[in-house]
Formats: sequence, C-alpha cells, structure tokens
Amino acid sequence: MALAAALSAQACVWSVPLATTPSADPTPPADPSLYAVGWTQTGIASWYGEPFHGRATAAGNTYDMDGISAAHRTIPLGTRIRVDNLDTGRSIDLEVNDRGPFVPGRILDVSRGAARALEMIGPGTARVRITVLGTATPVSARGGCVVVQIASFQERRNAEAKRQEVARAGFEASIEPHQDMYRVVAGPFEDEPAASRARGTLGGFIRRC
Repeated sequence: MALAAALSAQACVWSVPLATTPSADPTPPADPSLYAVGWTQTGIASWYGEPFHGRATAAGNTYDMDGISAAHRTIPLGTRIRVDNLDTGRSIDLEVNDRGPFVPGRILDVSRGAARALEMIGPGTARVRITVLGTATPVSARGGCVVVQIASFQERRNAEAKRQEVARAGFEASIEPHQDMYRVVAGPFEDEPAASRARGTLGGFIRRC
C-alpha cells in the first residue's frame, strides 16, 4: 500500500493528464550515433519540479528546476536540442542532462525554467518538436573549449569551496554564474579525452564551453 501511494504521488508531480494525442512519430533510434544534427521528433512534452529539485540528474549534476534543461529517455546526455512549442510558437535551446519522462505518451520533460520560457507552465503539457543542434560533448573546432561541469550551488560560498577542492585536486577551476545559481567547472581542456579523464576523477559531465 505504501509503495502504491508513493508511486501515485510521484506521478502527480511529473505532469498533468494529456490534453492532446501524441504524434505517431517512430520510436527514437536506440543507437546514440544516429542522433545527428538535425534529427527531429514531435510529440507531447511536460515539465517537472519538486521533489526532484536539488537531486542529482542522470548526468551527475544537481537538478535546478528553475534552470534550463531537459530529460529524454534515449537522446545522449549532453546533447544540445531546440524545443519548439507547436501550440504557442515559442522556442528554446537547452541541454539534455536527465532521463525521462516516465509517463506514457510523452517524449520530453523540461525544467520549470524552460517550461516558463515555452509558455507551458499553466497547461502543464504542450505539443513540441525536438531538433538536435549538437551531438553530445562535442569539441569546438577552435579547440580548448571543453569543460567538466562539476556541480551547481545556490550560495556562492559553497561554489567557492567546491572550486577550491577541484583546484587542490590539480585542475583549473572556475565559477560560472547562471541565473540564480553558481556552476563550478573544471577546464577548459584541449580535447575531449582530457576532459573525460578529469571527469573520471571529479565526476560531473562534459560540455561545450
């Protein structure tokens, strides 16, 4: 009984009942290499907040429900996508850093901050088109533009403490203000293999500078 109640409560957090029928697009390819730039998918998106705010995402960073991010079941973590709200015409570019949604008939969950930009807070769901803008952890053509994002904090002093910890581990580290949060990043690194080695020590996820 307790497990059933918990699952029911979680379902209420993730979304509201579907208002429209999702598109009949084919199931996304399972091979990550097939998510090339320009790959698209259409269907129903929703947004998620509590109780996931402050928890670790599938990418290893801290979920900020008022930030700009998305959860998808199969798109590789770190992939940059554009989301077009087909109901309102609003669009936003963001990064996939989590897994979901886990409600049948939905293709994407976005953070509350992204939902606000897409004008889907009130309805709770929207018809969207996803377009892949960049593959996961790409190395910039100019080089030296890959970092490892370690964590995000609401208090700058906590971010500074983490930055010092990363520096003591022998890595260049900095703090990036982002909306109301402070991101701690290591790097930049000359190439993706170097960033991957750092990630193995520090955790977090690799992203474009």
